Amino acid sequence: MIKKFNDFFAGWPMTILGGVFLLASFILPRNGQPWGENLAWVCVIICGIPLLYLAIWRIIYNKGISKISSALLISMAMIAAICIGDLFAAGEVAFIMEIGALLEDMTTNRAKQGLKKLVSLAPDTGRTIRNSVEAVIPVSEIKKQDVLRILPGETIPVDGVIISGETSIDQSAMTGESLPMDKSVGDVVFSGTINRFGSIDIEATKVGKDSSLQRLIRIVEDAEKNQAPTQRIADKWASWLLPFALLIAIIAYIVTNDILRAVTVMVVFCPCALVLATPTAIMAAIGQAAKHGVIIKSGEALEKMGKVETIAFDKTGTLTYGKLQVSDIIPLAELSENELLTLTASAESRSEHPLGRAITEKASSAEITLEEVEKFKMVPGKGISARIDGMEYFFGNEKYINEIGIKADGSTADILERLRGEGKAAVLAARDKKMIGIIALSDTIRPEAAKMIKQLREMNTNAILLTGDNLKAAEYLASQVGITEIRADLLPEEKVDNITLLKGNGKICMIGDGVNDAPALKTADVGVAMGAMGSDIAVDAADVALMDDNTSKLPYLKWLSNTTIKTIKTAITLSMCINFVAVTLSVLGVLNPTTGALVHNAGSCFVVLLAALLYDRKYEYS
Repeated sequence: MIKKFNDFFAGWPMTILGGVFLLASFILPRNGQPWGENLAWVCVIICGIPLLYLAIWRIIYNKGISKISSALLISMAMIAAICIGDLFAAGEVAFIMEIGALLEDMTTNRAKQGLKKLVSLAPDTGRTIRNSVEAVIPVSEIKKQDVLRILPGETIPVDGVIISGETSIDQSAMTGESLPMDKSVGDVVFSGTINRFGSIDIEATKVGKDSSLQRLIRIVEDAEKNQAPTQRIADKWASWLLPFALLIAIIAYIVTNDILRAVTVMVVFCPCALVLATPTAIMAAIGQAAKHGVIIKSGEALEKMGKVETIAFDKTGTLTYGKLQVSDIIPLAELSENELLTLTASAESRSEHPLGRAITEKASSAEITLEEVEKFKMVPGKGISARIDGMEYFFGNEKYINEIGIKADGSTADILERLRGEGKAAVLAARDKKMIGIIALSDTIRPEAAKMIKQLREMNTNAILLTGDNLKAAEYLASQVGITEIRADLLPEEKVDNITLLKGNGKICMIGDGVNDAPALKTADVGVAMGAMGSDIAVDAADVALMDDNTSKLPYLKWLSNTTIKTIKTAITLSMCINFVAVTLSVLGVLNPTTGALVHNAGSCFVVLLAALLYDRKYEYS
């Protein structure tokens, strides 16, 4: 009940109402309405109750020196001002404290929907085969060694091993790998991944909380729980400000025998400028970042970004576009590139495989007219066959072409090895028991990636590649963008392990875009997600989102963080200088509680002005 009562007073509507009454209590007495001074009681009650509640709560529940907080110091000043009858001074310090707390809350509220979306990836039911009877049952009832049938388009409910059938699995949710993986008998499949083509039967190996998807959910939950809140800078300073302020106030009273001077010292010593310095500067920085398409969810993340020494990159969708495109058209017979593309695209136009769609898109962009196709047949996880102009053609992976009795000669094998080394997928074309060409596909590297890595290096920030893709694909991309440290073939929990290990050497930032990146984004000191094309779960798990997916904004983000911290330190230093002068004038009797509150308020306004200038600060390296 007490907390609900406190929360009602601590919100924006009541705080603004208190500010209105405080302003009236200052203006009316100076315009012949002495009764107006009593209106400050409204502000004292509205803003003072949450302040007292916070101070008492911290005294009871905080440990050690953290019991002494900015809330306690300002509460004491407020009570002292009330005792001598200066209601305006009492209301003013409480009002500024409450405004600072509300501003800070605005900068630290984070989206909490990511975990719910992650949970939604898990299907509620699975199709079991028991005693030759097919039945749909809840996932919670699936047991180890149960046989499950997964139809095309369905999400795999548990981890398992294929015991019948062949297919292609989209396992980007778990590994981030851009290419669907061809799977056959004996291959492992993961919960939360999608069966794209053929029907398969699997034997369940990991169910319930042991499945890959449930482990992924648990990692995100644990990372969320393990995030320690940052102590407010005003509270850090209050631990020594309070005894210092009390000492000076007592000395002033003993020397001058004037209680007004002692109370004035308490009022001007209140760390309201400290309370405002961090949230106002952070809000200005967050506003500026938003203009540049960078969404920063918390001030803590902005502060930590300036201290980051290493940025870990996922590969697919971050350093690359995450979309397959035809990269090489290699005729091996008396064909032109256009003829090879026409034949392959004509056959693949009947296929729903991502490689086939990329090839038909290439033909469409080249304005190629496709041939009529007859007797189309698809072998899930391997390839397709079709009759074009009366001739039988085969298109697929190397395993499929080998199975129909066609082997690659030495030069063709060298080409295939080179393409594998570049992380490219190859679709082989064959006719008349002879290989006639290769079409290679790859994810496209973002053009700004190399320059961005170079800029980060100039800012003394190291880059490392953490990816679920295979090592050859990772090495090829790293060589193109200038990254020297690579860790590939990583599952989500292995990314988390690597991030945890790297954190031992300093602050680390993780940038990713997929569901599989969510645990690593949460574990890193700062998580940055690709906001336009990235998964909603990754965006919600991250501290920062790049809304236009432009990774060149990372150096800007680091610059903005450094500039914000400098602004906060400058504001604190100058406001403390103002307070020092005000304390001196209070001891000398030049200021009384009301004028002291006004001077003290001027320092707070100065802090807000510096933050406003930060909003329009120009990026120095653009």
